[in-house]
Amino acid sequence: MNYSLNINRLILLIIVTFHYSCSKQESFNNSELTTVMLENPSVNFPTMKINTNGRQIVDEPKVMADLLVIEDNSQSNYKIGIEIRGSSSQIFPKKSYGFESKNSNYTQDLDVSIGGFPAEEDWILYGPYTDKSLIRNKLAFDLSNSIGFKASNTKFYNLFVNDENKGLYVLMEKIKRDINRVNISKFEENSDFGGFIIKIDKPTSEGANCNTCYNESFSFRSNYDTKGNVSDYSEIYFIYHYPKPSEINNNQKQYIISFINSFESILAKDNFDFSESPDYLNFIDIESFIDFFIINEITKNIDGYRLSTFLYKDPSQKLKMGPIWDFNLAFGNANYCEGNKATGWGYKFNSVCPGDIWQIPFWWDRLMESEHFKDRLKNRWEELRQNKLSNNNINNIIDSHVKYLSNNNIINENFIYWPILGKWVWPNSFVGNSHGEEITFMKEWIDRRLSWLDQHMGFL
Repeated sequence: MNYSLNINRLILLIIVTFHYSCSKQESFNNSELTTVMLENPSVNFPTMKINTNGRQIVDEPKVMADLLVIEDNSQSNYKIGIEIRGSSSQIFPKKSYGFESKNSNYTQDLDVSIGGFPAEEDWILYGPYTDKSLIRNKLAFDLSNSIGFKASNTKFYNLFVNDENKGLYVLMEKIKRDINRVNISKFEENSDFGGFIIKIDKPTSEGANCNTCYNESFSFRSNYDTKGNVSDYSEIYFIYHYPKPSEINNNQKQYIISFINSFESILAKDNFDFSESPDYLNFIDIESFIDFFIINEITKNIDGYRLSTFLYKDPSQKLKMGPIWDFNLAFGNANYCEGNKATGWGYKFNSVCPGDIWQIPFWWDRLMESEHFKDRLKNRWEELRQNKLSNNNINNIIDSHVKYLSNNNIINENFIYWPILGKWVWPNSFVGNSHGEEITFMKEWIDRRLSWLDQHMGFL
């Protein structure tokens, strides 16, 4: 045990508690942000402390709370509105949260910089639970950013809620229209034309697992089934993400629906790829589709292509895939629909799990019939495998995260508060008796996955 580290943490806790109790009323009530230098520079793992002032954090609505962020030997105070977030993840005792930064009296959202990220108001605190490596989401986002396929910025934090240690969390930028997030034109309130973000996901705002929850106020169906046949009851749903369902007007909806329908109708044609410059290239940014495919296939993300799958378009540009989202069940961490296997194509989910409600659009099967798309994909794969997505580089990123967390004793602390090592948590395909075993499993799975992709990417 690192006694020096624990003593330093105790000293920090005393300092922070004393300063917090003495300055809480002044700093939280009279300013929107207060930064104070700490006296102990040796304890530097980023920490967040949320005080709900006796209120319980629920799914919705957001409750008003105070946030204290301690990092880089300083502390900053914020006002926030916070709620539990997630769909299936809400079954876990370790919750994930969404929060908005507020002004001093909670009356307005306020853009602030947290974690050194560009100032914004919407944030996610993701709590890894079923992912006992603790790093799957961050690793996927790091890899995506490393190849130039922009993903949300992420950062590790130790989280306390009402003085109760909740363990390791990952601060993530929420996906939204913003110059530093999804940089598209604003869809003006009285305009019928602008940038948009949509999401392939469950057709209900609550994320319930039901096919009867479809509601046209916040989503629309594809005109095609998973085989590319015209269908009035497609299994594929597009959720309005920007503009928000509560703000979008009917003309804006029709603009978005019309564009997606036109793109899909091109892909559904028998001769969609009969030229050196296929018609579908008029609709999509092929580089983003290829990078999205590569990230989802390397991870074999069980939710990839079919859930939490974002797309966006600026009026002056083509349809783009991304940003990526939700990789806690990737890298072999799912015991269903062959999510555990390092072999097989992730985009072939429909043939592996035809009975699953949430299916993958026919797009990817059709694009894999395009020689142009496949050639571009193979070239990109070979390029990335030389460096950014080499086995060594991926292992180095994993080792760097594990070393950082281990040196700060955060891994041990997390599993003290959440004693799940050696226990099965849905939908684990592997149960290690230690964090080290979980990391070894993931690294070996990735090596097998990369080997399989190297062998098969050239034979698409």
